[in-house]
Amino acid sequence: MTDQTAPLIWRETDAGRVPVSTQFDDPYYSLGGGLDETRHVFLGGNDLHARFTDDLHIGELGFGTGLNLLVTWTDWLKQPHGKLHFTSFEAYPMAKSDMAEALTAFPEVAPLSSILLDKWSAGDGPVNIAENLTLEVIIGDARETLPAWQGRADAWFLDGFSPAKNPALWEPTLLQSVADHTAPNGTAATYSAAGHVRQSLTAAGFNVSRVQGFGRKRHMTTARIAHAK
Repeated sequence: MTDQTAPLIWRETDAGRVPVSTQFDDPYYSLGGGLDETRHVFLGGNDLHARFTDDLHIGELGFGTGLNLLVTWTDWLKQPHGKLHFTSFEAYPMAKSDMAEALTAFPEVAPLSSILLDKWSAGDGPVNIAENLTLEVIIGDARETLPAWQGRADAWFLDGFSPAKNPALWEPTLLQSVADHTAPNGTAATYSAAGHVRQSLTAAGFNVSRVQGFGRKRHMTTARIAHAK
């Protein structure tokens, strides 16, 4: 496993300073509102507000700034649901200092950001971030680390950089691994509506839908596993 952090630059925008991957030339979150995008695409796309129950396990491709986790945890805490498990696969984790700066753009999650950053440890196995949250960030190429994972997720956040810029994270074999590590009646959601992504998810065993996207994106993709594992 390589020990390397994400190469990035900071780009000045009307929305403030935004981290941009120099490897993939893609921003880490929506320039039109990262919190709203997470809620629309990943929580809404997986119908999570109706599915929050004790021991819910979320899987993710692409941890990035940790924003998806923080928004999910924020909404989880609005009602007592027991314990949330969150496993993310990340090839290039952000440096802690970069993550801290990126998250200052989202004051709504600031209290939880502080807790996350205090206990941030990528690649060291599951960490109890709080009594109600266990986080594991698995470092390395997901095409290698996900097939070796022993867990299964109830819902997946497919949040890698765009398929056009980071095609490795959208390969059919990797999306098959996602399906293979999805619990019965499990789901997946992504901001991408690319035809080959939907076709690969269908071939992997998901029932796939193209639905309304977030912001400028007309469409996104939701998926539900078609058979019990």
